[in-house]
Amino acid sequence: HESPAVLENVPYASVNGTELHLDIYQPDEPSAQPRPAVVLIHGGGWTSFDKGTMRGMGQFLARSGFVAFSVDYRLFHGNDNRWPAQLDDVQRAVRWIRANASKYGVDRDHIGAFGHSAGAQLAALLGMEDTRDNSDVALAKYSSKVQAVVDVSGPIDFTTGRDADGDAFFTAFLGSEYAKNPQVWQEASPAFHVSKQDAPFLIVHGTKDDTVPISQAQELYDKLKAAKVPVSFVKVDDGHTFRTPEARRRLAIESRDFFDQYLVNPR
Repeated sequence: HESPAVLENVPYASVNGTELHLDIYQPDEPSAQPRPAVVLIHGGGWTSFDKGTMRGMGQFLARSGFVAFSVDYRLFHGNDNRWPAQLDDVQRAVRWIRANASKYGVDRDHIGAFGHSAGAQLAALLGMEDTRDNSDVALAKYSSKVQAVVDVSGPIDFTTGRDADGDAFFTAFLGSEYAKNPQVWQEASPAFHVSKQDAPFLIVHGTKDDTVPISQAQELYDKLKAAKVPVSFVKVDDGHTFRTPEARRRLAIESRDFFDQYLVNPR
C-alpha cells in the first residue's frame, strides 16, 4: 500500500514568537465531497515528543478516507507554557482546520480528535468544551469543539490517585498546589467536564498500564454513561503505549470504525 500524501510542517499559529505546525495526511483518491477530518494529538506528559509520533495513525486514517491533521502544541518546560497553553493551541488548531476546510477538502462540521496519553486529555476536552481563548479575531467565528473523540491511555482526573511526584509536577504545570486551588486541577481534568452535550467517545486503555491506571478510563466511561453520552470502552491487554501488533491493530480498527460511525454516517 503506498503511503498517503503528507504535507509536513504547515504553520497554523504563531504564539508569543513560537510558530506552531501541523502535518496533513490526505487520502490518495480525489473526492467530490468534502471529507471528515481527525486531529491527532501526541502524548509525552505535556513536556515531550511531537506530531511525528502520530505518523502511523495519520497514514492509516488517510487510507481510510479521512484527512488527518497531526498537531504540535507548546510543551511545558521550567516555568514556560504552563497549562492551559496546550489546550489553547489544540483548540486553535481545530479552528484553523475549520477556517481552511475548503483548501484541504474537509467537511468542517465533521471533525474528530484522537489523542494518546497527555494528548488524550487534550482530545477529551476538545469534545467537551468550547474555546477558552477568543483573542484570535480571524478564528473567533469557528468552533473548536469536535464531533467525536478517541481517548487512548488518557489521564482523566488529576485529583485522584495522587502521589508526591505527580503533585510536584502538576503544581508546577497547573500553577497551584491542589490544597490551595483544587478548582484549577478540576478544570484541567476531563472528568469534571462531563455533560450530555459532550461528543461521543471511544475510550481505549491497556489493562497493564502502570503510567495511567485503567481506573481513570473507567471513571470517564461511568460518568459519560451516566450523562447519556454515547461511549464505548475497549480494554486492551497491553501497557501505556501499545507495543504488540495485536493491540495496535485493534486500536486502529476500533478508531476507524468509531470515526466512520460518528463522522461519516452520523445519525
